[in-house]
Amino acid sequence: MIDHLLFYKLKPEVDEGKLEDMIRMSRSLLLKIPVVLTVRSGRTIDPESDWPFYILLEFDSLDKKRIFQDDPNYLKFLKVIVDPNTSKSYSVDYETDPSKDIKYS
Repeated sequence: MIDHLLFYKLKPEVDEGKLEDMIRMSRSLLLKIPVVLTVRSGRTIDPESDWPFYILLEFDSLDKKRIFQDDPNYLKFLKVIVDPNTSKSYSVDYETDPSKDIKYS
């Protein structure tokens, strides 16, 4: 299993209400994608954090993640939610199966 974590910096004009909408919309749009097993999203509890918004996506494999990145719902999510409201992003992938060789993820 692959956990794909996305961290976002928000544009200055994004307020708490807009952030809540982003959290709800990320879940509803990204769960429509068949290769996505899990979607979690939220805001930081640390007011000093550089990355106040995050999304965690779970996939069976890196191949499924690649399929996800071409999905129309993901592209819509980027256009409607991410691009207008964020200024920077950071992503990282983790293999969650301790016995699996990472090169076969």
